[in-house]
This record gives sequence, C-alpha cells and structure tokens, in this order.
Amino acid sequence: MIKFIGFDADDTLWHNENIFDRAQERYRRLLEKYHPAAEVNVALFATEMRNLRLYGYGIKGFMLSATETAIELTKGEISAAEIREILRLGQDMIAHPVELLPDVAAVVPALAKDYRLLLITKGDLRDQERKIAASGLAAHFHAVEILSEKDGAAYERVLHRHRVDPTEFVMVGNSLKSDILPVLALGGAGVHMPYHLTWQHERVEEAPRNQPRFRHIERLAELPPLLPTL
Repeated sequence: MIKFIGFDADDTLWHNENIFDRAQERYRRLLEKYHPAAEVNVALFATEMRNLRLYGYGIKGFMLSATETAIELTKGEISAAEIREILRLGQDMIAHPVELLPDVAAVVPALAKDYRLLLITKGDLRDQERKIAASGLAAHFHAVEILSEKDGAAYERVLHRHRVDPTEFVMVGNSLKSDILPVLALGGAGVHMPYHLTWQHERVEEAPRNQPRFRHIERLAELPPLLPTL
C-alpha cells in the first residue's frame, strides 16, 4: 500500500521547460547573424553538457553556458551589449511567475490529507526555493529535497533519511530518466505524467516495459484513483 508520494516540481507541478524554450528562441535570434539556429542549438547543448558537472541544473548554469557558447560561436566578436542581452534573458527567466499545471492546486492538498508528500526536485537551490515558496504548495509537503542529481543513489539517500520503505513509495514526474526509472529500480512505483516539452538531456528511448508498478497519466487528476492499484 502506498503511504508516501514523491512529486517532481518543474513541469510536474508547474511550468518550466516552456520558459527555457522561449529563452532559447530569443537566444537564437540574438546569434542569427553569426550562425544558423540549428548550429546554435547543437553548440549550446554541447556546452551545457560539458558544464553540467560544474554548474549543475538551472537558469544560472544555462546563462553561463549560453554566454560561453556565444563567445565561442562568434570567435570573441560578440559585443558587450549582446552579452548584456543574454544576462537580461536569464534574469527574465528567474523573474517569471510560477504557473501551476492543471489540477495541481486541488489534487496536492487533497492527497496531503491521506498520504505523506515529499517534493523531490533538482536544480539551483535559491531558484527552486523561490518557486516552491511562490507556488503556494509548500505547506502540503512533509519534506522538500532539492538535489544536485536525481539518480538511484540520490533517491536511496532521500528515502533512507525520511524512513520510507520503497515498496510504500510512488514517484510522480514528467521525466522517465530522472523521476521514474531510478525509483522503479529501487522497488518503488512510478507514475509518468509527460510535459509537452522535454529537454534533450532528459529524454529516453522508450517507457519501461513489464513493470507492474509503472503507470502513465496525462494530467494530475488521474493520479488519486491509480494509487490503490500500486
């Protein structure tokens, strides 16, 4: 029987990837006089992956990688005004209001009455704390965990810290790679709720097969009736 529910935050409880998507469109327009959009995309992603171990996930790491990529692609010819525009782009991302996904405002408080909820997310600590506070959801969670990475070892530490038996735990999230597969490997349950945009780094080839504790939903209102089946 499920007693604990873990929720991812970005693109599970509130919109996030669409903010990055719009920012990258502005970034491509800024650099279009130097390189085609496809080349900019490839170069930026390569820089982000190279820098991930240094900066981690989040807007600040994106800003630093975007600046580095712009300098490389322009062979140092990018102007101070254009660098300032990249910084402004990141600042606008940070200032963007938190917009909850459908059903979240009703479903999360309702589930908190019968289950212990854990918010398990990754990214920049300060930015994630800001979004959690602005969401209005913080009071419904037994604990909040902001991780540098979401893999099997990280989930194992979180569950151990909160004395959670994996067999009594389900993780709900939009990323098969970060939210579902590691938890299934630990013996927990996973409910995948995909977002309409997925960052390239989070994509996997296919959903889990022959996993009796794996479910797929399109919106959060479908979650409560599923929980007794896990």
